[in-house]
Amino acid sequence: MVNHIAPLQVVLERAGYAVPAKGAFFFWDEVKDWPAGALDVLVTSGLIQPAQPMSTIECDGCEENCIMPVTVYPAHEDRPGRAFITCDKHDDMGRVHVDFRRMEQWQATGGLIAATLARLLGLPRTASLATDGKQWNVGTLKGKKHNSPVTLLAGDTLTLALAGHTVPLVEVLTIKENALALDKAALIRLVDNPAGDAETETPEARRERIKARVREEKAKGTKAFLQVVAEEEGISQTRIKQLVKDDAPPENDSPKNSPWADLLTNTKQTSSKKPGTKY
Repeated sequence: MVNHIAPLQVVLERAGYAVPAKGAFFFWDEVKDWPAGALDVLVTSGLIQPAQPMSTIECDGCEENCIMPVTVYPAHEDRPGRAFITCDKHDDMGRVHVDFRRMEQWQATGGLIAATLARLLGLPRTASLATDGKQWNVGTLKGKKHNSPVTLLAGDTLTLALAGHTVPLVEVLTIKENALALDKAALIRLVDNPAGDAETETPEARRERIKARVREEKAKGTKAFLQVVAEEEGISQTRIKQLVKDDAPPENDSPKNSPWADLLTNTKQTSSKKPGTKY
């Protein structure tokens, strides 16, 4: 029998509309029906990760399929671990044995997916969450003619935004030969052919974006925040410093900037006269 489930599409769609702070979860009862090897590919690629085992599951002791808590007795000496559900709905049911695998679950978040994309694109940075909680900055992709930031957007499914284009992630991310593959060439073509007449990113927009990234990393407490942003952009730390120079806070009111400058200057000049000098 042919298995028509497409795990990658399932993960991307569910992660797209999931609550960003929690992500999407996939239980053993679901993933056991995925094509052979698909779970391993998604886990080893970093697209999904194991999560804390569930403490409540759907009981399969009868046709009612109640959601019930699981009691776990860990292994002790020569006795193996045990897990079971105590049924309180039917007097003749008692304990229902639970296979430990049924408590396993895996999680996919926008951050995990964006970080995986950055790695597949060869971008030297860890993806970061934008302020609205529904988009993640993947990094800057360099084409032959242009550069463009790549952003992962949440929605009914996950999409990539770059160079004025948006493309469903499922169209460029696939599983090939038991590995996750991203069509980088297609994305570079989009970068080199920006949508509309506008350039992919104006110098002013790039400057503001880099300044925002520096502030973000600094606020996170990243020690080498300039180096992190420099590696993202493929430029030197000196250049980063030049770009953010005008982002420094203004000096405190000094005499030359203060509205009282003239008065202070006159007072200083007056107080510098020697005693006995005639006015």
